[in-house]
Amino acid sequence: IFYGMLVLKEALIIMLDKIPTHNEIENLLSPVAFANWQALCKFIEAQYEREQLGNKGGKAGKYEYKYRRGGKTLCALYLGENHLGFMVVLGKAEQQKFEELRNTFTATVQRLYDETHPYHDGRWLMLDVSAKLNIEDIERLLHIKRRPNKKHLNT
Repeated sequence: IFYGMLVLKEALIIMLDKIPTHNEIENLLSPVAFANWQALCKFIEAQYEREQLGNKGGKAGKYEYKYRRGGKTLCALYLGENHLGFMVVLGKAEQQKFEELRNTFTATVQRLYDETHPYHDGRWLMLDVSAKLNIEDIERLLHIKRRPNKKHLNT
């Protein structure tokens, strides 16, 4: 099963001239990044009722794939040549939650958090998940941002 831009077209708002096909995404990403893309999409789509927006990725990649819930962005995935990025913005209250849970995150995420400048709207954390995916870190970051609103199915 392919997860991502072609799943649930009725829930996907596209801001691109052309939706990239499964093959185009697979050819754009490295094999590991593509597997991580599928795993992230599957995880998010299993945990959250959401809408999806596809757009140009700008400086961060060729495509941006944003998950939104309740009118607010949950996270965004950035797809580029052999590259996959995961971005989540932690607002003030979410930064406090991160600090409380800091020791549950890997050293990589703790360092990224510390090195990310806090702006007026929060810390914009961009994880490179092209080669390595720590789904537990992603899950914890997303749970800080929003609690899942779907029952987790072990399928």
